[in-house]
Amino acid sequence: MAGLELLSDQGYRLDGRKATELRKVQARMGVFAQADGSAYLEQGNTKALAVVYGPHEMRGSRSRTLHDRAVINCQYSMATFSTAERKRRPHGDRKSTEMSLHLKQTFEAAVMTQLFPRSQIDIYVKILQSDGGNYSVCVNAATLAVIDAGIPMRDYVCACTVGFVDETPLADLCYAEESGGVSSLALALLPRGGQIALVQMDARLHQDHLESLIEAAMTACKGVSKVLDEVVRQHLQEASVLTRE
Repeated sequence: MAGLELLSDQGYRLDGRKATELRKVQARMGVFAQADGSAYLEQGNTKALAVVYGPHEMRGSRSRTLHDRAVINCQYSMATFSTAERKRRPHGDRKSTEMSLHLKQTFEAAVMTQLFPRSQIDIYVKILQSDGGNYSVCVNAATLAVIDAGIPMRDYVCACTVGFVDETPLADLCYAEESGGVSSLALALLPRGGQIALVQMDARLHQDHLESLIEAAMTACKGVSKVLDEVVRQHLQEASVLTRE
């Protein structure tokens, strides 16, 4: 697929969005009663489920214990039915291991781990349907699950994948755009302070385009943070109504 086909002369993308327009985000918190925190999030046609356990005592090897802060353990996986091609190994492959590490690094920058020394926080994220931006959707879902678990964070951590087509930055890429030869990067941001938690690139990108792409990604992340904030406020409002009843 040629890069020019991804953006029409009128400035519209394959799915009808403008260049900086985000996919529709829908989310629910507290979807699992058994977990300490949980959330389900749809960003376009990409759907993810995040579950959080902890903080709790360290499990497994005690040598991993940190005396001044909590250890964050992340596990990423994809449902076997999440893509058109059935995955033989939904977790444990190189891509899943890499994604788990990226999630761990992202949440180490956001969670106030110093409040829970000698403990562990587990974050499990599963992609139920994949249509681009898997890392970003996982971060956004996990953020809601961590908040649902009552674990203090420095700020929301929001992520978005952006690409560069025909000298134009595109925000929140879908799968067709990701697989269309677009130079792209995924960025996780703590929006209030403008702190970048993680930048992930899987392909080469000319340095002249880097600054504009990062700026577009940060703007998109701030848009995502507003949506997540509305979800949290709605959840708290519903919870307070149930408590009163």
